Amino acid sequence: MTNHAGKTLTSSGFYVSQEAPIHTDDPIATPVASPPDILRCAYMELVVTDLAASREFYVDVLGLYVTEEDDSAIYLRSTEEFIHHNLVLRKGELAAVAAFSYRVRTPEDLDRAVEFYTELGCDVRREADGFVKGIGDSVRVVDPLGFPYEFFHQSEHVERMSWRYDLHIPGELVRLDHFNQVTPDVPRAVRYMQDLGFRVTEDIQDGDGTVYAAWMRRKPTVHDTAMTGGDGPRMHHVCFATHEKHNILAICDKLGALRRSDAIERGPGRHGVSNAFYLYLRDPDGHRVEVYTQDYYTGDPDNPVVTWDVHDNQRRDWWGNPVVPSWYTDASLVLDLDGNPQPVRARTDSSEMAVTIGADGFSYTRPDEGEESMPEWKQGEYKLGHQL
Repeated sequence: MTNHAGKTLTSSGFYVSQEAPIHTDDPIATPVASPPDILRCAYMELVVTDLAASREFYVDVLGLYVTEEDDSAIYLRSTEEFIHHNLVLRKGELAAVAAFSYRVRTPEDLDRAVEFYTELGCDVRREADGFVKGIGDSVRVVDPLGFPYEFFHQSEHVERMSWRYDLHIPGELVRLDHFNQVTPDVPRAVRYMQDLGFRVTEDIQDGDGTVYAAWMRRKPTVHDTAMTGGDGPRMHHVCFATHEKHNILAICDKLGALRRSDAIERGPGRHGVSNAFYLYLRDPDGHRVEVYTQDYYTGDPDNPVVTWDVHDNQRRDWWGNPVVPSWYTDASLVLDLDGNPQPVRARTDSSEMAVTIGADGFSYTRPDEGEESMPEWKQGEYKLGHQL
């Protein structure tokens, strides 16, 4: 954001430009090999410590459909899904993420994934019968950022539940929307993901050019994954979409009725970034789950990139509600391909929490007036120790 050349200030207060004015001084080398052609984020494999408690949360409360289950794992899908699953809950001793899984366009794209990541010097493994039930030939890697990525094409097909209105609930989760990953160096991550074929849709920066987060997509929505600046590699959240805002409110009402409101970490509200209506929950192991609806189409090749100022208090919540500190600090560990937790590296750039709600941080509603223009009762909301 240091140089606004080539950017247009919108009436909504953010800038738009063409693809990703984000640069890194420490790039991951671009492979000569072509990347796999990724269609979309497809499923996440979560390790949970109490399978029964997790089943109650994801099935009984949130309403995901059980494709199959046994004593060690549960395979779940959302309403509109026709592949075997969107979420795998696997019993283990340490709560963590075992795989961020993407579907690719053709079987040959698995060969491309092997070549691409082998050239990068990554741990690459291929399993002709898949690493989990319902998924065929698959490639798993530990990518250069330390995340366990999976690529697959073939999947068993299952019934799409869209027409089963007799089974739908008020808070119906209709599709897997995106992942969100925590990484110390966002520009480095963005460059690597661009080499993998992702496009940036939105980002958060400051006046010194520090990048705090970036949203990146393959399908024509705001994102299939986001890179959030912080100690990592870790998983910030996995997100399921609903059709309408009222579905999210119904989830809140249900949690209240069940006396499980302590599962609500943040929201409901509307994001500035993505323009989506949101709710953040924590599952029994503390894994963060977002429920989300009504972002926007991004599929045109000249879709403009939205850049937000980190001090704009409407970037994370369009209504200006403060972000709880745990949302910045807490995230799930990720595993290597042998099931060991990946070491977490500290972020050295400024943290979004520190520059916005830390002791010396600040936020504004109107940039030309600064923080002092906000009512005194509102200013205190944004300081650690002052949040209610």
